[in-house]
Amino acid sequence: MAQMNTNKLKAKLVERGINVANLAESIGIDKATLYRKMRHGGESMSIRDANAIVSALRLTPDEAASIFFAEDVA
Repeated sequence: MAQMNTNKLKAKLVERGINVANLAESIGIDKATLYRKMRHGGESMSIRDANAIVSALRLTPDEAASIFFAEDVA
């Protein structure tokens, strides 16, 4: 998976009024695990995790792409 834009993810969390612990609970992983994945730029983020985050935050396809595919391709 491309480098995750954790700043955009954090901004969406603030926008939605939830914190990382709430998000972790809603997607079924431990909050420490989610913090670790975010701290490492999403390197160990699975497709399942990404899809669960997209669903939990009700992200549009453009929002999801800007968060989970942060590297420019060209």
